[in-house]
Formats: sequence, structure tokens, C-alpha cells
Amino acid sequence: MKMDVHVQRRLAASLLKCSPKRVTFNNERLEEIKEAITKTDIRGLIKDGAIIKINKKGISKSRANKRKTQRRKGRQSGMGRRKGSPNTHANTKDVWIAGIRVQREFTRELLAKGLVSVQTAKDLIGKAKGGFFRSRRHIKLYLDEHSLFIQKDRQDKKDKQ
Repeated sequence: MKMDVHVQRRLAASLLKCSPKRVTFNNERLEEIKEAITKTDIRGLIKDGAIIKINKKGISKSRANKRKTQRRKGRQSGMGRRKGSPNTHANTKDVWIAGIRVQREFTRELLAKGLVSVQTAKDLIGKAKGGFFRSRRHIKLYLDEHSLFIQKDRQDKKDKQ
């Protein structure tokens, strides 16, 4: 014979602060549980161990921990795992070094060809070091805007003298 203990289950759930699904009854003491109709009666049965609250099932961290240890070893970081642009994974220092080398080389080239004065070249290298320029093209634009190129007519006059 199945006993109707819906009310007792609901009361126990409210006392245990959980869902009625998580309340279990001791099968040997079902008669006693059925007679309990007040919260005080249920409280006593909980204390005695006739009514038990089932623990929630959690999500296991074992797989996550295993993955974490593998990642610490440098695994699981191949091309298939990556998101974002190639620059996302580039070392920022290496990117900086590559950019500054190009800018300095370009400035030295301009100086060697006599397109800029020594003072302008020093100024350009200082600005490049400070991160002022984005690229070679930006240096050209800067020189054009501030008209820092040595004009060919001035150069011709110097050659004649």
C-alpha cells in the first residue's frame, strides 16, 4: 500500500529550504511520517534522521582541472584553439621591435640620401622611439605636412657654391 505523504514532503522541503524532489523518507518510519501533520512534527523527524535532504548534484571539475594542467604544460594551444586575428597572439614586444627597426632604417636612409637634415633625422628617431609614428608612411606624411624635406633647389645652390 502506497502512502500519501505529499503534505509532509512539502513541509519538509520548506523546512530544509529545498525542492520537494530532494526530500527522502526513511521507509521503516513511513507510518510515523504520515502521522506528522505540523511543521514541529516534521522538524523532530528531521532531527531524528527519518527525513533526509538529498545533496545537489554538482558539475565535476575533474575534466576542467585536467585541461588546465595540460594548458600549463603548453598543450591545447594549437591553431584550432585560437580565436582572433594573428596580431592577437603576436608578442607585443616583437611587433614593436619590427616596427621601430623599419622606422629607424627609413630615417637613416633619408639622411644618407640627403633628403632631411641631421637635426630633423634626430628628431624623427626620437619621435619614433616615443611611439609617435605608426609606420614608414606616417613618417612621410609628417615630413610632407611640416615641409621638412630639404628642397632640391637649395641643394643645387649648395652644390654650385
